[in-house]
Amino acid sequence: MPPGILTNAVSLSAEKVELSPANTGFMLIATALVMVMTPALAFFYGGMVRVKSVLNMLMMSFISLGLVTVLWVLYGFSLAFGTDHGSLIGWSGDYLGLSGIGLTELWDGYSIPVYVFAAFQLMFAILTPALISGALADRVKFSAWALFIVLWVTVVYFPVAHWVWGAGGWLFELGVIDFAGGTAVHINAGAAALGVLFVVGKRIGFKKDPMRPHSLPLVMLGAGLLWFGWFGFNAGSWLGNDDGVGAVAFLNTQVATGAAMLGWLAYEKLRHGSFTTLGAASGAVAGLVAITPACGSVSPLGSIAIGIIAGVLCAMAVGLKYKFNYDDSLDVVGVHLVGGVVGSLLIGFFATGGVQSDAKGLFYGGGLAQLGKQSVGVVCVLLYSLVISFILAKVVDLVMGFRVSEDEELAGVDQAAHAETAYDYGGTGGGTSLTRTAAPAAGSGSGDTSAQEAQGDTAPASQAGTSDRAQGGTPGKAKKVDA
Repeated sequence: MPPGILTNAVSLSAEKVELSPANTGFMLIATALVMVMTPALAFFYGGMVRVKSVLNMLMMSFISLGLVTVLWVLYGFSLAFGTDHGSLIGWSGDYLGLSGIGLTELWDGYSIPVYVFAAFQLMFAILTPALISGALADRVKFSAWALFIVLWVTVVYFPVAHWVWGAGGWLFELGVIDFAGGTAVHINAGAAALGVLFVVGKRIGFKKDPMRPHSLPLVMLGAGLLWFGWFGFNAGSWLGNDDGVGAVAFLNTQVATGAAMLGWLAYEKLRHGSFTTLGAASGAVAGLVAITPACGSVSPLGSIAIGIIAGVLCAMAVGLKYKFNYDDSLDVVGVHLVGGVVGSLLIGFFATGGVQSDAKGLFYGGGLAQLGKQSVGVVCVLLYSLVISFILAKVVDLVMGFRVSEDEELAGVDQAAHAETAYDYGGTGGGTSLTRTAAPAAGSGSGDTSAQEAQGDTAPASQAGTSDRAQGGTPGKAKKVDA
């Protein structure tokens, strides 16, 4: 079953369904678009961190492509979409290693092969833990992060995906609408980020040192690629487009994202006096997050409302970390958790009953029934992910230590974890400290910029924006190590 409540599935499964080359080709393209979202997220996050952490931030997303892919084939697809057991977890021997699936075997009730459905859902599983990484920038061990991904997708993501999207999953059966991942992806990742933050703690210099993004163009590039890939993320979640629902989801994705960007920028201008590029990129992502669960159940006008509301509320929410003193480096909680909650709950108000299902929201005569169901889904996924993620992070911390040493954090996680720097300021080519062989330049002392790089960022201190969204922060006098 694809994400969302599919009242048409009964009639579809009752008919003899044949493989559709058109739908299969469409879903392969959608799958590739969703895959692009993980490197896009890497650029989005990578541009927001300081120079000394860029490569580590990129790698925290890229490692998910490797780890989750292997786990998904071995047992992840079986846990998420295998035969239901107690409405809590799936399991099917034929799905272990994807070894018992026929070449043209169709996903139940749909005209695409099981292999295509498995590949599409794999990309969701890869992206979700990568989202968490933005909250932990600058300070965690790469090996510890890799172990956490393995544990988290196994204990949290695979079961929650079954609850929400698997046939027999308890939230699916309850009637919770999540077209493409408001609960299973964004609330799940945002709550997990908060749980891990309680274990990892704050960066050195939080609320004291400026922690500006080193490359706003990279941020904008990442946001643009995320926007592009999100059309596959949302429109592809109907697993075909024989009835036009995927087209509505596609349009709603564009509309809500544009509206959210405007909402964020309007709030930013009124609150802080400027329209920033970081605000535009962040607002767009907030809109993408919020429309994800709702894109198959609301009208384009409803999408405008959801986008504006999400843009404003997420812009307000990113400052909460200063009030409550948790260091969410790149605002995963403020954008993904809050945006996912907003989008999921607003279905209870704006669902028209005329797109993916006949479920109607309050504004369309449906009363409070759907809002109640959405609230159950939001609260249960949030609490489960928050608590279990905290426990898993604590286990990793006890076993191997989750955080790098203070010296390594000050020098930069890139050097400590990867023996590389993102930019070669010495002009010698490469960026790997292991192969640096340039001779000292005349009159320059050591002639090596690695010491400067190890001390922190070399980007101009006057660069506009901060990795803390340039809002609500209390930057003080910068330390030399973070210049």
